[in-house]
Amino acid sequence: MNAPSKKDELLACRGLLVGYQGRAILPPVELTIRRGELWAVIGRNGAGKTTWLRTLLGLLSPVGGEVQREMGGLKLSYLAQRQTFDELYPLRARDVVGMGLQRGRSFSSFERSADSARIARALSLVGASELVGRPFRQLSEGQKQRVLFARVAASEPDLAVLDEPTSAMDLVAEREALELLQRLRSELRMSIVIVSHYLGLAREFADRALLLDRELSQVVSGTPREVLEHELFKKRYGDSSMVSYS
Repeated sequence: MNAPSKKDELLACRGLLVGYQGRAILPPVELTIRRGELWAVIGRNGAGKTTWLRTLLGLLSPVGGEVQREMGGLKLSYLAQRQTFDELYPLRARDVVGMGLQRGRSFSSFERSADSARIARALSLVGASELVGRPFRQLSEGQKQRVLFARVAASEPDLAVLDEPTSAMDLVAEREALELLQRLRSELRMSIVIVSHYLGLAREFADRALLLDRELSQVVSGTPREVLEHELFKKRYGDSSMVSYS
């Protein structure tokens, strides 16, 4: 197997300290996200996942260290934990997907034919072509999630960052959603960072994992095996052999 190439590096945390008002809440984070990787970011409530994520996205300034991004610009797509749309505004599925294409122009601007083709392709990639003209508010939760994944796919990012994309799903729906993300990763050759409470994500789907623990002031990153067999993980979650789909 070839060693990782410098040109495959999309984003790196170099001694990154995250926190508020100049005070770090975690030890330094040191990691590199490479093209095509899927990272699982895990930790209990209040562990610092959201703070790290917001710093990664540039929404918070680092307390120390830095976030290095690929030279020449990094195409990044972000899907927040709970997407909300005004129920009184008649958004169709195609409109929601089209939000992923908005770059410096009003959402109400006339949809170009190139945009229409990308929207159609994105919906096809997630198996939701038949939803194109349906009101978003009338879709089932599973259908809404597919449309939101299509929104990510439409932007054709180098890196997609998703915050709890499978929250409130049962295990079957959760697995289907993660398998769909795997297919999108392969089709679009993008990297994915998923923040999740679901530990099976790291065991079954991830290439790399990041475990954060604000209370114990620890950060662990590495392969899923390295993280799930680390003493910090065992202290918090017990035997890693129990981390699997039932």
